[in-house]
Amino acid sequence: MPRFAANLSMLFADLPFRARFEAAAEAGFRAVEYQFPYSYDPKEIATELARLGLEQVLFNTPPGEWDEGERGLAAIPGREAEFQYSFERALNFAEILKPRCLNVMAGAVDPREFSLDACHATLIDNLRHACDRAAEKVPGLVLTLEPLSTREHPGAILTFVGQTLAIIEQVGRRNLKLQLDLYHTQIMEGDLAMKLRHLHKQIGHIQIAGAPDRHEPSLSEVNYPYLFRLIDELGYQGWVGCEYRPKGKTLDGLSWLAATPNKG
Repeated sequence: MPRFAANLSMLFADLPFRARFEAAAEAGFRAVEYQFPYSYDPKEIATELARLGLEQVLFNTPPGEWDEGERGLAAIPGREAEFQYSFERALNFAEILKPRCLNVMAGAVDPREFSLDACHATLIDNLRHACDRAAEKVPGLVLTLEPLSTREHPGAILTFVGQTLAIIEQVGRRNLKLQLDLYHTQIMEGDLAMKLRHLHKQIGHIQIAGAPDRHEPSLSEVNYPYLFRLIDELGYQGWVGCEYRPKGKTLDGLSWLAATPNKG
C-alpha cells in the first residue's frame, strides 16, 4: 500500500507543534508534511526529524496574509517581487529540511480585481523563475502546483486539474509537477480513479481526506481502499499526505491506517 505521511498542521493538533513529530513517529508514520514551517527554527525541526527517523516530504511556500484570506502570491499581478522574496525564504528552509516537494501556492483573488488570464500569465512567469531558482539552489527539489476547492478556498485561482496541468505545460520545466489532493479534486470534479490512471506520471505528491467533511479517509464517500490499491498498481513512488481534520482525537481515528499496510 502507499507510503503515508502525517500532515502535522492537521493531525495531532492538540499538541504543540514540536511534540507532533514524536506523536507521528509513535503512531507508525515514517514521514511528515505540514503547511508552513516559517514560525519555527528549521535547524531545530531538522534535528527532530533526524532523531525520530522521519522524512520531511513537503511544505508550502508562504501564503501571504492567511488570516485575511490570502492563499499564496505566485499568481497575483503586481506582487512578483514579494513572491520572489518569499520563495527564496522557502528555499532557505528547504535547504535545511530537505523535503522531496515544495508546494507553490498560487493564490486566491476577487475576479473583479484581476482577470483569470492576467493571473495565469503572472503565475507562469513566477513559476519559471521559481523552477530555475530551485534547480540552482536545491537540486532535486520538486515544485508542485495544486488545484484547490472553492468550498474551502473561495476565489482560488487554480481549481481544476486540467487547468493546473495546462499551466504546468506552459511553464515547461521538468521540476514542476501536479499536486493531486484527492479531497479537493473530489469536491470539484470527481472521477478520481481515471485521473490517477491517466496522470500518475505527472503527479509529484498526493494528499487525502474524507469527502465531503475532510475527516478521516474511512469517513468518506470515496472508496479509498480501492484508490490505495490503484496507486500501488500504477507504480507511484511518492508519498501520500494525510491532510485531514480528525473527527475526534487523531489516534482514535487511525484505525484506517492500522488496516492499511504501510510501505513507509
